[in-house]
Amino acid sequence: MAHHWSWQLLRAGSFRLDGGSMFGVVPRTIWASRLEPDHNHRIALQTNCLLLDDGSQKVLIETGFGDKWSDKERGFYDLEHRTVIDALGKVGCGPDQIDFVVVTHLHFDHAGGLTRLDDSGDAVPAFPNAQVIVQRTEWEDALANKSTMTRTYLRSHLDPIADRVRLTDGENEVLPGVNVWPMVGHTWGQQAVRFDDGQGIVCFPGDVMPTVNHLGPSFNMGYDMLPYENMLSKQALLQRAAEENWRLVLDHEPGAAVQRVSPDPDRAGRFLLHRVESS
Repeated sequence: MAHHWSWQLLRAGSFRLDGGSMFGVVPRTIWASRLEPDHNHRIALQTNCLLLDDGSQKVLIETGFGDKWSDKERGFYDLEHRTVIDALGKVGCGPDQIDFVVVTHLHFDHAGGLTRLDDSGDAVPAFPNAQVIVQRTEWEDALANKSTMTRTYLRSHLDPIADRVRLTDGENEVLPGVNVWPMVGHTWGQQAVRFDDGQGIVCFPGDVMPTVNHLGPSFNMGYDMLPYENMLSKQALLQRAAEENWRLVLDHEPGAAVQRVSPDPDRAGRFLLHRVESS
């Protein structure tokens, strides 16, 4: 019998990143016709997370950027004064109620919320009773700062939770009915997450396709370590999502984050997105 999870979409905080970086090789004339950048050429994004509950355990997927930022750093990214803990509070869940945290990868806008500052200004685990599930490759790369972005794998997000990290290798059922599998491209160790809510499969694929405007094969980020592999991962994800009628939750989409996928009848090998109401 399938294990079913109820779930809620959490908005853990808006922010902005450079539009050119968010769309890589796609010319500004194309991406700017879909999204209007601000005066600093940044586009609006969100840090979407999920809260899963099966009646006995609570699982948080992704943690957003957290609150350990100076005013100057906040200005760089226009970080909203909101965290995943604020979002959890809105649905009546305290951080001590979280049993597991699953992160797709460990960049600051996904793993920053793993820790918080205590009264003395030290970084401590934000979820004191939770294990953190991540791919072994991603954890090792994060500790080695294996990235072209020198300020995205930050030890203040990682060291305080090192003793509660549960590493996984490849595709695995990490919790009853919760499966992770490699989603290579944005990083070497990124993973996607899927589960069944009783109405079908819900998939949180991470930064392989961060917004609805990253649907096209070449619409990859300049932040991607392996753009070609990201394109292949995205195509395989979309194909499976269309065939099996998955709902995808896009991690940085500020609008309708939950989408279904169908083949594009006019273009072979291409796909269309259809917004659905979230849980």
